[in-house]
Amino acid sequence: MKLPANARQVITYGLSMAAAAFLLEWLEVQFLLRRYSTEVYVVILCVLFTGLGVWIGHKLTRREPARAFERNIAALKSLGISERESDVLALLAAGHSNQEIADRLFISLNTVKTHLNNLYRKLEVARRGQAVDRARSLRLVP
Repeated sequence: MKLPANARQVITYGLSMAAAAFLLEWLEVQFLLRRYSTEVYVVILCVLFTGLGVWIGHKLTRREPARAFERNIAALKSLGISERESDVLALLAAGHSNQEIADRLFISLNTVKTHLNNLYRKLEVARRGQAVDRARSLRLVP
């Protein structure tokens, strides 16, 4: 297919304008590189060191994918922890207050306190934090 003379003229003119624009941009870059060479090198080094730092940080802090939590059923049975006490313990480990535990499990505040006292006795601890630490070490809660 042969292009009309007018189209060839437009394409030639467009290509020559693009080449001229490219040449001007190249000359401007060359001028800026000579005028601001120190700043350009500093920026290049900053970008390289930042990239290197991000890469090293990613390599050093890579974590294994979290495995699904498996509750230690044998420990629950050996300690004599009931299913309801296990529910209270899970909510306690999640950081909920006694009132929040009561609201979520639809039980009274006194029942929550009773379950907590039973858990403290069974886990051989005196406080909430100790109960959560002991439960996590025994893999009773995530």
